[in-house]
Amino acid sequence: MAASIAMIVLWVLPPRESPTQTSIFAETAPETVFLFDGETLIDSTASARALLAASPMKGAAWGRLMAFLAARFENLEAQLLRVPIEGAIELAPADRSKPLILKAEHAGGLTRLTLLDVTKDIPASGGDVITQRAISDELSLLRDTIAAAPMLLWRENAAGDVIWANGPYLLQAYATLDESKEMGWPLPRLFSRAAAKSGKDQRQSLSISGKPTIWFDISSQPETNSDLMFAIPADSAVQAESALRDFMQTLTKTFAQLPIGLAIFDRQRKLQLFNPALMDLTQLPADFLSLRPSLLAVLDAMRDRKMLPEPKDYRDWRRQIIEIEKAAATGLYEETWSLPDGQTYKVIGRPHPNGALALLIEDISSEMLRTRRYRADLELGQSVIDHMDDAIAVFSQSGQLVMSNSSYATLWGHDPAETLADNTVRTLSAHWRAQSAPSAIWAEVEEYVATVGDRDSWRGEARLLDGRLVGCRFAPLAGGSTLATFRSVPPLESGQTRLADSVGLRRA
Repeated sequence: MAASIAMIVLWVLPPRESPTQTSIFAETAPETVFLFDGETLIDSTASARALLAASPMKGAAWGRLMAFLAARFENLEAQLLRVPIEGAIELAPADRSKPLILKAEHAGGLTRLTLLDVTKDIPASGGDVITQRAISDELSLLRDTIAAAPMLLWRENAAGDVIWANGPYLLQAYATLDESKEMGWPLPRLFSRAAAKSGKDQRQSLSISGKPTIWFDISSQPETNSDLMFAIPADSAVQAESALRDFMQTLTKTFAQLPIGLAIFDRQRKLQLFNPALMDLTQLPADFLSLRPSLLAVLDAMRDRKMLPEPKDYRDWRRQIIEIEKAAATGLYEETWSLPDGQTYKVIGRPHPNGALALLIEDISSEMLRTRRYRADLELGQSVIDHMDDAIAVFSQSGQLVMSNSSYATLWGHDPAETLADNTVRTLSAHWRAQSAPSAIWAEVEEYVATVGDRDSWRGEARLLDGRLVGCRFAPLAGGSTLATFRSVPPLESGQTRLADSVGLRRA
């Protein structure tokens, strides 16, 4: 019985409607009003919602509204900070051609923003006017931006016809037309469709009669039934690439004439540049070097051809290779390689910008051979004069001691080769004065060595402190050098006379 009564009551009573969220503003309210709690939108009128929907920005309502208002009212954020303090403010636009008024009120912790169009009556459809004005301003801004863009923009349909273009494109199109022709539809095509078909960026040129060729980088943005095309001026890039190419060709020609082998490796130690001399010196084929091998691969190939000093073991050689790379990267690598076949290479490693590395290989076999011969000649000459009985000293044109023999060291008790002092005719003549009786011959020797021009050889004698008499002879040599010869004079026998006394001088 109770269940039956309950069923009747539920059938008689009307169903309860679910609660719906309504706005505090009437749907037909003409004003553009926003109600915020901080930066959270609480409520708005229909025209305000339409204004936010027309915004191209994404995100929260506060950010979209501020983007719209900041372009029209100066110091908007600073002005809005006054609202909680003053309670209400009214702002006029910076551009008087846009007759908008912004009223901001703060009450009960909420901020009310109202936009008014002063050219219309508020009770009329003012909100629609503001939304339309915002859309119109955004459209004008986009048009002005596209018209002033320093690039060519156009749209192609599926058939490849140019169905829209911006101002710079139209100006270039007019420049390519003959004077007898007029602009038709579809618009003239300036570039091939290769970029649109491939979907990749391409570089194309545009030739206009009487003007230099213009270069552009072409890119495309596919759309549903068309392609949006972009042509960015690339004259500067083309000129820079051309200058770089010419510079590289000049360097290549210069490097090709160098007798020094040159190998440049990038920061990954891959070979990027080499000259013909490198192939001659390393005996590496061009096809191998053209594959851009690594530094280790190049040195391995040189070792296989016995173009590297043979190490005692392979592990030690690999360690040396790593040290070569590290030393060359810091600019400290410079060595002489003696190859098994008798050749001698001078190898220099130098760092380059961006971590690159350059190796220079020079064949110095002839130079080393000349150096060895010169040293052998010097050793032979020294050996010859060391076996002479006369004490010999040779001075350069500047008075520097160049050579002396063992007899000189024995006679004067002084071997210049064993001292690091500066051995000149002045310092040695001081030593001679100290080892002999007073005589004018040593001053004469200093003057003779310093004399420039033609000179005659001459002789003299000096008495050592131990009583021995020394015969001296001084003669000019090639290049302004001077030869000094000293010989001990044996004592005179009874009845013999000497040509000069102990301090006498006599020209030869």
